[in-house]
Amino acid sequence: MKIVIHRYNSICEPGYIDAFRALGMEVIEDDLEMTEKSIPADVRIGTVAEMILTHKPMFVFSINFFPYISDICEHLHVMYVCVSVDCPVAELMFPAIRNSCNRVFLFDRRQYEEVAAENPGHIYHLPLGVNPLISAPDTHEMLYDVSFIGSLYNEKNPYTDIAPALPDKVRGMCDGLLAAQELLPGLDVLEAVMEDGNTGADIKSEFNKYLPSALSGTEDTVCDMAAFWTVNGCLGVELTVRDRLMLLSSLAESIKDMGTVHLFTRSDTGMLKSLSPSMVCHGGVSTLTEMPAVFASSRININTTMRPIRSGLPQRIWDVLGCGGFLLTNAQAEIPEFLEPGRHLAVYETVDEACELLRYYLTHEDERTRIAAEGYAEVTGRHTIPARVASMISMIMEDMPG
Repeated sequence: MKIVIHRYNSICEPGYIDAFRALGMEVIEDDLEMTEKSIPADVRIGTVAEMILTHKPMFVFSINFFPYISDICEHLHVMYVCVSVDCPVAELMFPAIRNSCNRVFLFDRRQYEEVAAENPGHIYHLPLGVNPLISAPDTHEMLYDVSFIGSLYNEKNPYTDIAPALPDKVRGMCDGLLAAQELLPGLDVLEAVMEDGNTGADIKSEFNKYLPSALSGTEDTVCDMAAFWTVNGCLGVELTVRDRLMLLSSLAESIKDMGTVHLFTRSDTGMLKSLSPSMVCHGGVSTLTEMPAVFASSRININTTMRPIRSGLPQRIWDVLGCGGFLLTNAQAEIPEFLEPGRHLAVYETVDEACELLRYYLTHEDERTRIAAEGYAEVTGRHTIPARVASMISMIMEDMPG
């Protein structure tokens, strides 16, 4: 049984390739985009089409949804399977999402609920999972009290670029929304306001002028959530910047009498250092080799989910637990569906609660070690990428004609 995998250097690709091969599938790799990014459209289309016609695969697979691949598969009558690892994924709003060849798996249930009606029975909710290739070294010592690995998003924040160009009224609305959301972390203020006919329409209209994309709500998109995704994606990144600066600086100051917070990032850390001089800022780490060692060598690992992921579990949660690390994470609606707070990981609702839990678990080593061990056993036993791939194949086979 053959499948063709379109590759573009996503860090998730190797884990899925290994999982497919473990199921006895022959994997044919379309790797042109791994080394060449400026490929003419006709070459991209021709390459994928030729591989399908030559190898006659059971399906074509990719990480995230590529409308042009879906259109090729629809034309050639072959199934197209993809797994979303980002949220939101702009391309889900292209008309190609309606193609009958699609089998699209989304990890964020809110995103799934908003797009599923565009292709009933061909779009699924499926959480992410542990990549067995990302595992902790056999032996390690505790080198860090508290660690966070990830972007601060200040270098890729679209709101910074467009805010000065917005009319004063709209910029004031956005700044008010952002401030309200910071004060009310448990409520989705942005979504509630965006559903308001007048305020929401004003913001959407202005953002569409500066963020033309698949999410702009134009004729190139397929549902009325497109404009909301544009605004949520932009303001959500701005909120993520604020979340991470506030959380990390607060955590660092709260434990400076008993430990140190370590940040591993490729982002500019100047603002964070000014907020919390006690924090130690390192550079970025490689996903497959250095990151697992940091997770395993940290007494406590922090996860703070970027705001556009509205209900699902980001990859960092699975990776920390899969390396045997103890995890303190923000609350996400789907966590209780797969993991038990207090047994597999620790969950906070507010920054103040995060600081309290951090101090508590730094001084309760036996409890922390037990939770880390149970979290590791749970995710490596039930929530791996091979297990997810097996679920995908089962759902795909059920849908195939007899």
